[in-house]
Amino acid sequence: MAQSVRLAGRVLDHTQAPARGATVAVYPAAKTAVTDTAGYFSFADLPRGRQQITVTFTGHHQAMLEVNLRKHLNKVADITLIPFTRVLGEVVVSDNYAGRNRRESSLQIEAVNSDYIRRNLGGSLMQSLERLPGVKTIGIGSGNSKPLIRGLGFNQVVVVDNGIKHEGQQWGADHGLEIDQFAVNRLEIIKGPASFVYGSDAIAGAIDIKPAPPPSQDTLGGAFDLAGRSNNNQYGGSLQLYGRKGAFFFDTRLTHTAYGDYRVPADTVYVYSYAVGLNNRYVRNTAGREWNLHASAGWMGSRMQSVFYLSRVYNKTGFFANAHGLEPRRVDAALHDRSNRDMLMPNQEVTHHKIINRSVFRPGRHRLETELGFQRNFRQEWNQYVNHGYMPPVYPGHMQVPSTLERQYDKRVYSLNIQDEITLGRHALTFGANGEYQRNRIDGWSFLIPSFDQVTAGAFVYDKLRLNDALFLHGAARYDYGRIDMKEYTDWFSSDIVSNGDTVRQYLQRAGNLTRMFNSVNWSAGVNFTPGAFTLKANIGSSFRMPIAKELGANGVNYHYFRYEKGDPGLSPERSYQLDLGLGWTATGWSVELSPFFNYFPNYIYLNPTSQHDYYYGAGNQVFHYAQSRVMRYGGEAQVRYRFLEHWSAEILGEYLYNEQLSGEKKGYTLPFTPPPSLLLNVSYHPVFRKTLHESYVSLDYRLTAKQDNIVPPERKTPGYRVLNFSAGSRVRLKRHDLTIHLLVQNVLNTRYLRHTSFYRLIQLPEPGRNIILSVKIPFSVSING
Repeated sequence: MAQSVRLAGRVLDHTQAPARGATVAVYPAAKTAVTDTAGYFSFADLPRGRQQITVTFTGHHQAMLEVNLRKHLNKVADITLIPFTRVLGEVVVSDNYAGRNRRESSLQIEAVNSDYIRRNLGGSLMQSLERLPGVKTIGIGSGNSKPLIRGLGFNQVVVVDNGIKHEGQQWGADHGLEIDQFAVNRLEIIKGPASFVYGSDAIAGAIDIKPAPPPSQDTLGGAFDLAGRSNNNQYGGSLQLYGRKGAFFFDTRLTHTAYGDYRVPADTVYVYSYAVGLNNRYVRNTAGREWNLHASAGWMGSRMQSVFYLSRVYNKTGFFANAHGLEPRRVDAALHDRSNRDMLMPNQEVTHHKIINRSVFRPGRHRLETELGFQRNFRQEWNQYVNHGYMPPVYPGHMQVPSTLERQYDKRVYSLNIQDEITLGRHALTFGANGEYQRNRIDGWSFLIPSFDQVTAGAFVYDKLRLNDALFLHGAARYDYGRIDMKEYTDWFSSDIVSNGDTVRQYLQRAGNLTRMFNSVNWSAGVNFTPGAFTLKANIGSSFRMPIAKELGANGVNYHYFRYEKGDPGLSPERSYQLDLGLGWTATGWSVELSPFFNYFPNYIYLNPTSQHDYYYGAGNQVFHYAQSRVMRYGGEAQVRYRFLEHWSAEILGEYLYNEQLSGEKKGYTLPFTPPPSLLLNVSYHPVFRKTLHESYVSLDYRLTAKQDNIVPPERKTPGYRVLNFSAGSRVRLKRHDLTIHLLVQNVLNTRYLRHTSFYRLIQLPEPGRNIILSVKIPFSVSING
């Protein structure tokens, strides 16, 4: 202990702002730390003598320096980082695109921080990320959405929150993502198969929400976020309070948002040929509100850190009243139109609880990380009872289920992850294992999927081999096991069944007891080569996804789609093989990135429309069966940026995707929700003010989206469209803190257009009209020294 010393310092980005969340490593001591909110880092118990400090931070070149540790307390001068494309300056950093192609990763990664989210603030986290090429959403109104990565979504995309896989009822197109975007500090979007790290369900990619760095030493502070939207009269705020004394810290946040029905540039929409008038262009009953609470507390020692995260996300939103259920004409329009802020039936309420412990240990040369998690997703869908088929005309009074509880899903999830990192010579090795148990129970007078229990487990090894500073090789292998036990379900009412010419009354079984087990071995291999101004990367790998309860056991009416869905208990797990390439080039004033990919599924799972119709539980709805087919997919993204004057820059973002089914009843057709090609043209002005204002910008986005004629029935062709967006913002320096203001005007010209990936596309409901969004962040802090 007498020979041990301390090391401390601060990391700044190229604008001299603190680099919060930068990773600082010391070699050969083999210790790492993450900078706090003020950019500071510190190490204890380091050996005396020469050490090498390495700093990595999203969007910036790696910084390296050597120090000779002689004193008991060694302080280094401020470390200022250089952005990947320095000539683009704030354009690259504020948009977070430069960090996408990490120099030492063969995967296609987009890195985003909280500033980017606030600059592009949408009604939900995924709507705030839509500007990124290859990333889209399935829109469910103004307050909910779910992710699509290169045209795949639902259970094919994993969302990770503080190290634990987020588990909701993500199989439903009308089920949004229960994540508070104000609580997101930093995230990464992995485009392409990521199963070797995240396991089943990451067959299309992952959205990894990273833990926030701890607050600065001996501080007490926070921030107040305010946001408003004109289209649906939304108002909201998020209050953060944090503090740190010595090794102990805490961080809390309370978020509230309320909004009314949103408006579209249309007076009438057609719900399956029935004309529905919109009062003052409001989409009736799409109002909502959120109450979210987050708290974390932890201990940051030199060899061990442990943090507990607790969160409760509550969301209540209405469904478009004329597009839910089997009778769009049975809607009391006058009642709904009395107020555009009330939430009448039909509506949904979702409460998502999480408790996570994330701990890091550093025994010797190892970095051991564990994550323990529990979460409960409780979803209720409310609607007036309407009988169909053989359901009784009047809801029985003896039923324990309320007559307005259409469906209920109660999922509890227990998770465990273990990961060990060690560097041996040129090899950076990672060993990991994870396990998860799900218990999902259903209730309500309507049935779609059965209750189930599910267990998954997996283990992987990953090796990153550094041949030199410009060349890295990657290899990974993973084994997965899964088991699902689905529970029997029988109707609560009897139906007429004709048998041998006689009509009898029976309680029909909708789902039987079923147990399925799956296992798979997957692999990944990649290379990174960065010769000078060029960046070249390639990755090839396999991934797998076990079928979910809905695909195996669905047997009911999906009221949102006016169809009857039926699962197949014999489905095989999906397998996927994908090749990703990355090509980049930077020069004075220029930055070019291309990301092509090719993807093949030998047994893709999809919902296939049939010629059958259901009359037991609906009014003759078309029956859709889950089936499998071979699928080929290819496409890519392109990004070009150019700085043509000192304060002006331009940007072009493009994306293309082609899907084709190679077998089955829909051979030759595409896949549902395939985004059409699109191109985003941007021009930005970045004025420089010497005193109060800094990081200012004024920006125009012009998005051109092609028509989508390549569809699979019952999808409809979608015409192309052009949309203009405007944004501006700045940081206002007020003594010790910076007040941040962002203004965003979406759909400036109030253009009427249809989005092919919208949940309401089938009824030709256009996207929201002009929307003015204003957000303000007001930070505050005090020192608590002594």
